[in-house]
Amino acid sequence: MEKIKHEIARTDPDVPFRASSSHIHHTWAKTFQSRPELYIRPQSLEEVQKVVNLARRCRRRIVVVGSGHSPNDLTCTSSWMINLDDYGKLLHVDRQKKTFLVEAGMRLHDLNHTAHQHGLSMPNLGSIDAQSIAGAIATATHGSSLKHGIISESVLSLRVVLSNGHAVRCSNDQNQDLFKAALVSLGALGIVTEVEFQMVENYKVEWEQKLVPLDDVLTRWNTNLWLKEFTRVWWMPYMKRAIVWSAERTEKPVRAPDATWYGGSVGFHTYHNLLWLSNYIPWILPTVEWFVFGMQYGFSPGVSATAVQDLSDALLMNCLYSQFVNEWALPLHKGPEAITRLSAWLNGEPGGGGIPFSSKGLYVHCPIEVRVSDSTAKGTTRPFLDNTCSDGPTLYLNATLYRAYLQDPPCKDRYYEAFEWLMHELGAKPHYAKNFSYTTAEQMQHILGDNLKKWAKVRNEADPEGMFLGAWHRRTLGVSLAAKGALEEREVSRTKAADGGQFWVGELDSTRSEALSFATAAAPERGAQVNGGSPTPSSSAESFDMMHGAEAEKSTLFDRSDDEEVDRPRYHGRPQDTVTGTAVFDKM
Repeated sequence: MEKIKHEIARTDPDVPFRASSSHIHHTWAKTFQSRPELYIRPQSLEEVQKVVNLARRCRRRIVVVGSGHSPNDLTCTSSWMINLDDYGKLLHVDRQKKTFLVEAGMRLHDLNHTAHQHGLSMPNLGSIDAQSIAGAIATATHGSSLKHGIISESVLSLRVVLSNGHAVRCSNDQNQDLFKAALVSLGALGIVTEVEFQMVENYKVEWEQKLVPLDDVLTRWNTNLWLKEFTRVWWMPYMKRAIVWSAERTEKPVRAPDATWYGGSVGFHTYHNLLWLSNYIPWILPTVEWFVFGMQYGFSPGVSATAVQDLSDALLMNCLYSQFVNEWALPLHKGPEAITRLSAWLNGEPGGGGIPFSSKGLYVHCPIEVRVSDSTAKGTTRPFLDNTCSDGPTLYLNATLYRAYLQDPPCKDRYYEAFEWLMHELGAKPHYAKNFSYTTAEQMQHILGDNLKKWAKVRNEADPEGMFLGAWHRRTLGVSLAAKGALEEREVSRTKAADGGQFWVGELDSTRSEALSFATAAAPERGAQVNGGSPTPSSSAESFDMMHGAEAEKSTLFDRSDDEEVDRPRYHGRPQDTVTGTAVFDKM
């Protein structure tokens, strides 16, 4: 740490270095934790560039994190972590073109809130708006609409700080390959600092959710199931029923959904405790599904609910509890086959859907989420790592498992192994930010093909030493990446964390003169001499439109106490407070 302080002291004191050495990072679901050596909260582009330049001098990896919504280990590090929550200002509005230029740390909720003041809105949204705009773009976040693709399709341009500290503007007309790589970067390319986003006129939607037999969903699949602009389905596997939620634009006045006594804290705690009990008595889960979802959404098909809300409110759902999520994208036309086969396996029917794993004694959680998108509908720039279908609509199947009171469910490993086998069988691609665990790097290279090679080529040129590379990237994407970079972080261990999940420990390459390793949350830092100097930017990186500037000369360390951190909520979403408690169960 003394060497780091020495390097900081050499830089410009007018450019702060806002860092803490006591932060413990965890994903929102507390599935993973790690202790970064430094946790940094920059507030300007100059500060971001200073962090990158210092990391290069001190031979450190950098991980950028926002809300930590992703439940996998993508954001874990024992090196340096940057949070952009203090870097989220609106920079420019073009009301005529309906575009926003914002700093990349802005959360989607704040983006929509600010847009509403100008009569605008994001054209599409996923199920939550807690993510930073940079994080939503980096992981191919999507909504549920055949009239929209992934969130990245609304991005017009980006500014990215690369590993040499230079800020690069890219778009479909400028540094196009860098743009296609950065639209879904997986945090491995650089630090996205600015986003130019295409907005639309703000509008309301009228939505209806209705309980129907699963056969109704399958029968309507290729006719009118997906006709409305926004549609999603929550499938209850043991009851063989589904809740179909659909929404269309309207000029009607806002009308809140009807409140129920069960839809607040009563339903939240009832389901949570029953899920916890099912960890010890798994065979009660079909009954839990019948009771919990019957109480909220009706015991007989045909029960419905409606409301009129602003788009940015209507599309949101409540994630409720800590959870694992395993979501895959496959061609829409394969949906009925996927659901029929998975249903047969889960319910122990003859043949088991052709899935070569036993489902005996296995019981899973409800619901399985079914959503759609179409990245071909608008003809916008497709990222290299766009995981949606390139020749038509995409279906997303999402197998969520809750971690009641932060306990892992006993069904997880066998369920996810069988689920991923079926997804491979149907030619699907995984959602990068989720918990896919039975897919090798070789399989990913086959799944993503030449687009992965194109992405890796740009990534390796922009970051030749692996400043933004970690164990997740190497494990998931494998040999498509360059030879191990000097700053690339490897995984050393995972141990059970005190409050659930796994404590992740990483280490940089052993050939460098100072190693990072934290065995526990309270482990002392250890270090020796740090290699000095700065690498020369690669010739291919120099072909980008670099913003050249001298590195800072002097600075000081600003230590930020973790007491200043705001606790993450127990659930994601923006539920409303009602007379029956927080209405976390009002929408699926």
